[in-house]
Amino acid sequence: MRAAACFAIAVLSLLGGGPATAASAPLALSSPSVAADGAIDARASAYGANLSPALAWPPVRSAEAWAVILDDPDAGASPFVHWLIWNIPGRSSGLDPGLPRDGDLKSPAGARQGRNGAGGLGYFGPMPPSGVHHYHFRLYALDRPLDLASGATRVALDAAMKGHVLATAELVGAFAAPNRH
Repeated sequence: MRAAACFAIAVLSLLGGGPATAASAPLALSSPSVAADGAIDARASAYGANLSPALAWPPVRSAEAWAVILDDPDAGASPFVHWLIWNIPGRSSGLDPGLPRDGDLKSPAGARQGRNGAGGLGYFGPMPPSGVHHYHFRLYALDRPLDLASGATRVALDAAMKGHVLATAELVGAFAAPNRH
């Protein structure tokens, strides 16, 4: 737990959040498909139905928009990006499961999705080639919507969020490659 708190403070300082943000009440992220520090439901994997999981978080009064980044740091030299979604309306308190894989979403209205590591738009579920990989869902409360077109990369999203992060939360789940004997 202490590592997660240190990570949140480090992310806040990297993305421009100040000490007042880090000292505010912690933001929590949960999902019925992702057990905290446990297994990710197979339906959310690329081996299964490849459906984006439902996510839930408490409201943050000053949030004007939300962003979610899902990556797999166990994938090699740089984390494999599985999902980038931003401009989720600030009044939102979560995402429905199975969002379409296109750029601009009708629900949640105005949300946009970026390029995943497989080169497509939207969600690309866990698909480790072997062993167990850990998947980090990171939620960002933002002080404004981002001026960033659909199809943007992780680097572009990180740059656009710099100085606009009010709070963060992280949910880590694990997924093992199916045994194919």
